[in-house]
Amino acid sequence: MVDIVDINIKKLAESLSPLERKVLPYIQKYKFPEELAIVSGLKEVEVVRALQWLQNKQIIQLQIELKELIFLEENGKEYVRIGLPETRFIKALEKSQKSLSQLQDELSKEEINSCIGVLRSKNILEIKKDKELVFSLTKQGVEWLKKDLPEEKFLAKEFPVDNASLSSEEKEVLESLKKRKQIVSVVLKKIKKASLTPVGENLLQQKIEDNVIERLTPQILRDSSWKKKSFRRYDVSINVPQIHGGKLQVYRKFLDGVRKKFQTLGFQEMNGPLVESDFWDMDALFMPQFHSARDIHEAYYIKEPKFTEIDPKIIKHVKEVHENGSSTGSKGWRYQFDVQRTKRLLLRTQGTACSSRMLANPNLQIPGKYFGITRCFRYDVIDATHLPDFNQVEGIVIEEGLTIKHLFGLLKMFAKEFANTEDVRIVPGYFPFTEPSAELFAKHPDLGWVELGGAGMFRPEVVTPLLGKYVPVLAWGLGVDRLGMFNLEIKDIRNLFSHDLEFLRESRII
Repeated sequence: MVDIVDINIKKLAESLSPLERKVLPYIQKYKFPEELAIVSGLKEVEVVRALQWLQNKQIIQLQIELKELIFLEENGKEYVRIGLPETRFIKALEKSQKSLSQLQDELSKEEINSCIGVLRSKNILEIKKDKELVFSLTKQGVEWLKKDLPEEKFLAKEFPVDNASLSSEEKEVLESLKKRKQIVSVVLKKIKKASLTPVGENLLQQKIEDNVIERLTPQILRDSSWKKKSFRRYDVSINVPQIHGGKLQVYRKFLDGVRKKFQTLGFQEMNGPLVESDFWDMDALFMPQFHSARDIHEAYYIKEPKFTEIDPKIIKHVKEVHENGSSTGSKGWRYQFDVQRTKRLLLRTQGTACSSRMLANPNLQIPGKYFGITRCFRYDVIDATHLPDFNQVEGIVIEEGLTIKHLFGLLKMFAKEFANTEDVRIVPGYFPFTEPSAELFAKHPDLGWVELGGAGMFRPEVVTPLLGKYVPVLAWGLGVDRLGMFNLEIKDIRNLFSHDLEFLRESRII
């Protein structure tokens, strides 16, 4: 009766890949990938791959050893070729004494300075001072000419060298060389070491054939050569590298979905520049130029260029509203509007800048629905729900007869459509450019109540100077990054922009 263990070993032998077949016979004698690469004729990366496969099949066991390895640096390699400076220094004095200027023909000033200290400490060098320094060898120095310096012997080794293999004398030489510039370096490295398991030892007693067929080709079918060869057995249960297909970055795909959904709801997309002016970002939204209301924006202002050009007619209308309310029925803010200040450039702090531009656009349609996915910038402390640069979904709805009830219905629809929740709160809020104003909150299963954005009805002081007349406008801005956290079940906003390949590969596509 055939032993089942023998059958399994035979199947295992038949399943070995060509790389495994080349490496396995040498593992009894050689343990390290570098050694196995030399004796097998494979590249080191091929050996490492074969060892990983053999370990998956429980044929070998891989262990990690920490080793201090000594490597030659740039100067060390050069000294191996031409000799250490102190060796050349001694040989230059072999026949007669030499002055400092004469030695500078053979060694650099830096090399001479380093040699003087080393050689004097070993009582090899004698120095006299005449018009300049004069160097000669001592009796001990003459004896040194007959033998190699310990440092020369050390550099003649085959590198990298295992620090543990050094004698006590060699370790003293190493410490001396480490103090000198770019001769040697000591690096702690993880070294893989392979050893056979009992399965591997049994496997080596089997006949492992090299001449096996990996794949069928038209040629071996035509000439029937397959009849004289064995086929490699494939183990479908073994671990194989996971294949990651190409896909859109998960948050980018979510934003594309948000854009498509708004377009499906009948909204038109609006855009604006990242580098915006004070005028469109704040002044056109009836935010006073020197008021503390701007503090919440904490804008990043541009150094160069500092200013931009804006249509003087539009500036004039907005300036009048700020100063006296113009024809809006308001008294304005009652201050002298600074025309130069309004032209300052900054990184856009809010997507509402696109809405103000849209109201002044001659292509604006009434009634109309507009949205924009805008990147904004504000100074902020980074944590699980805040970043200094973020995305907003911004929009306006303009039509005669709109009221705050229409806005509430719109916000609830947004929470349901984009945050997949009906557990929402709409609470009173404050924004300089809307009255009344509201804030939208939704309940996250882990983070609790999270603010999704703000909304309100544009004040006449915003609409009239840009449009030329007053028409009710519902305005809203949602933190689309936080909407992404809801939908992607992410607890930390920083993961939306992560470069971690493992996270991106495992992220759920919705």
